[in-house]
Amino acid sequence: MRSPSTAKQGPLAGIRIVELAGIGPGPHAALLLADLGADVVRVQRLGQFPGHTERPQWRGRTIVEANLKDPADIEKVLGLIEKADVLIEGFRPGVTERMGLGPDEALARNPRLVYGRMTGWGQDGPLADRAGHDINYISLTGVLNAIGRKGERPVPPLNMVGDFGGGSMFLVFGILAALVERQSSGKGQVIDAAMIDGTLALSHIFWSLKGVGLWSDERGTNLLDTGMAFYDTYETSDGKYMAVGAIEPQFYAQLLAGLEFDPEYLPPQNDPDGQEQLRKLFADKFKTRTRDEWTEVFDGTDACCTPVLTWSEAEQNAHISARDSLIELEGVVQHAPAPRFSRTPAYAPTPPPPAATTIDRIWVD
Repeated sequence: MRSPSTAKQGPLAGIRIVELAGIGPGPHAALLLADLGADVVRVQRLGQFPGHTERPQWRGRTIVEANLKDPADIEKVLGLIEKADVLIEGFRPGVTERMGLGPDEALARNPRLVYGRMTGWGQDGPLADRAGHDINYISLTGVLNAIGRKGERPVPPLNMVGDFGGGSMFLVFGILAALVERQSSGKGQVIDAAMIDGTLALSHIFWSLKGVGLWSDERGTNLLDTGMAFYDTYETSDGKYMAVGAIEPQFYAQLLAGLEFDPEYLPPQNDPDGQEQLRKLFADKFKTRTRDEWTEVFDGTDACCTPVLTWSEAEQNAHISARDSLIELEGVVQHAPAPRFSRTPAYAPTPPPPAATTIDRIWVD
């Protein structure tokens, strides 16, 4: 694992970001930008230190405390915004406007500011002022309905699709695009990043397949939703699992070879009517050995057959370890900065600060 560093380096070195403290995708977006070298100042309510479950998300930041109901503290935050390149906020529409920190006020003080807004439903529309969580955003897009086995209820894919895939990643994407555009225009702008929009964008391939008749609304009957026996998980003799993703014919051939099946006596790979027979054959075969034994069988092949690891087991995975893809900060194992850059690499992030910094001491040029 990589060790943390106190140096600021990376492709975003020199970019200043003000993060109005929130939960979920807003802080995650700020973390990702800080990982790549941005100077991120998190503004949060008084008395939130030392933090607990959310504290690992504070890595790589400077923390200041402010009472956002106090006009004097609002003025101090506006002073930070004057010196910033980016502001990130994740409140419901209209909240920052009522605080006196909305886009009009912020851009009046700093016309070059990129004002990033992170919400579930977006800044407008019938649901804009409603509460919601990842499961709600993905339920209205068709994505949640598509995840699960045939004849069974939909299964929430943790909160990675709406909150982080459709949320923080698209906020980061929008912020970086606006920073690039600012180089020619000299002007900032407001980014309306909505998790429901990002989720729809992430699901582009499925809309495309549906549009040409290659994807059904019935879950568990399609190529990537366990509808095909060669793209599924299988239990092993020790109660663990192997993941199979042998889509291409040449990879499927290697899967069959590892399982010691002669394709001449099997249904065709993509025959919809043969999938249940194939699934039973695969399931019975995988139950004859342990997960680690099957891992050894497929090691070094292109069968696209890998063990299903727990979080703890992933820490010890040889490939992840070789790439130093995990680090440890304050006893918490977490991801290293990604992606990686050849000329402007990012250092491993610093731990969360032990205490807040006085807001007046930030960015004193």
